[in-house]
Amino acid sequence: MLQTACHNWHVGQNARMVDFAGWEMPIQYSTITEEHHAVRRAAGLFDIAHMGRIKFTGPDAAAFLDSIVTNNVAAIEVGQIRYALVTNETGGILDDVLVYRLDNSYLLVVNASNRLKILDWIEQHRSRFDVTVEDRTADDFMFALQGPRAIGILNPLVEDCDIAEIGYYRSAAVNFGGEPALLSRTGYTGEDGFEIICATANGAALWKQVIEAGREHGLLPAGLGCRDTLRLEAAMPLYGHELDEITDPYTAGLAFGVKLDAADFIGKSAVAEKKADTNRKRRVGLQLEGRRIAREGAKVLSGEKEIGQVTSGTFSPTLEQSIAMAYVTADQAAIGTALEIDIRGKRHAATVVKLPFYKRG
Repeated sequence: MLQTACHNWHVGQNARMVDFAGWEMPIQYSTITEEHHAVRRAAGLFDIAHMGRIKFTGPDAAAFLDSIVTNNVAAIEVGQIRYALVTNETGGILDDVLVYRLDNSYLLVVNASNRLKILDWIEQHRSRFDVTVEDRTADDFMFALQGPRAIGILNPLVEDCDIAEIGYYRSAAVNFGGEPALLSRTGYTGEDGFEIICATANGAALWKQVIEAGREHGLLPAGLGCRDTLRLEAAMPLYGHELDEITDPYTAGLAFGVKLDAADFIGKSAVAEKKADTNRKRRVGLQLEGRRIAREGAKVLSGEKEIGQVTSGTFSPTLEQSIAMAYVTADQAAIGTALEIDIRGKRHAATVVKLPFYKRG
């Protein structure tokens, strides 16, 4: 299995390690609930070096990216980041990605489970473009600091800027802990926070600096387990659950990541057809009665009729409530609709609620 720059540190902290998309990653250090609360109340530090980082340079870099992603890459300003989808010819989602525009290049951050697939997709379609593609995943380390105390922890470690001035979905080249790094402000938890990209050789040292700086602020290292409960509370879709190669961006509720009036991208006509389809399924939030968890694949019922399936479910540590996301038919998607979920052969009452389940104040 592949290992990140902080693998030895994780093992030394007795983290529970798991195989995730071919990487040996920490799923938890203490408990998922404790780490979850640390992110909501103070801060959590996540190793996300397993995510793919692909660099694009050359005169056609923007044009090429515009041909494979759904957002308007040509309009991205230096220092700006945009969320986008990579779609196939039928409009299905191959991956959801972040596109960074840097001074002389673009960076595409992709899901770990899809990195090789996206690299292959890139190779299939770049021949008519003057673009150089470099997989930086092994060369660079990436980690994320999330939580309300993130600025207070990180700012003293950054020597050449006030990180509070970095806007949401923006990035900046900084001197971090004495080393060059790229700092961005996006996140996958529903909290404020930053991602740091640095040379892999510097990764473990910079990770330890943040751990030490955050100790007095209540920072905890956080694993993939609470990353999932946090993103679900924030109603952020996860590839392989809410997103896959047969689900289009509009069904997934990701219209903000699609610019149909910009460049032609692979699958554009199929995506446009889905936009016009008022009967397509809807991604909804469900609040369940009781503490039982609705797992992926559980049937969603209206009377005796199956009208959808659960894509993700958990017991929310923040809300102390069983929650789930599901795709349901358009006529059953209104907020307040009473439904039932089949959990191991037994029906449990659920109500369609507004997404996200949690939004920071």
